[in-house]
Amino acid sequence: MLVQYLKGAIADLQTLIEYTKFDIESIKVANHNEIFESNTKKEALIQEFETKKSLIDQEIRIIKNNQPTQELQDILSAEIIDLFGNMRDKLSELKKLNSDYARIVFAVLEFFTSLKDRIIPQENIGYGENKKASSQLKANILQVQV
Repeated sequence: MLVQYLKGAIADLQTLIEYTKFDIESIKVANHNEIFESNTKKEALIQEFETKKSLIDQEIRIIKNNQPTQELQDILSAEIIDLFGNMRDKLSELKKLNSDYARIVFAVLEFFTSLKDRIIPQENIGYGENKKASSQLKANILQVQV
């Protein structure tokens, strides 16, 4: 069972990697609808991965409890050890991609925030406090509404 859980977890990670690569390309061309659709798929896949990870932990505990005096690397087969290595590699790849994705998302956020601030001027209302729309802008809006 452990081999099946590991292979399933690795497959989930590979799919998450593919979705994240797709999201990176989508954000570069401002295809936001694709990103939103991908997020729901990724959330479900993350839940599946977490379930498999829990099952892997459970299987490891069972194996270790059956042979408590032996080291885990001595108990596990070469195939299982290789699968754990593969899973670690996939997790590292996903972590790097998620970092790249986060940097791009932050850059897009900063761009739109600066664009909004240029269109709607902001005034600082004090040290450490939030900004508010400028008084002149409010006056202009009030004149338009009257």
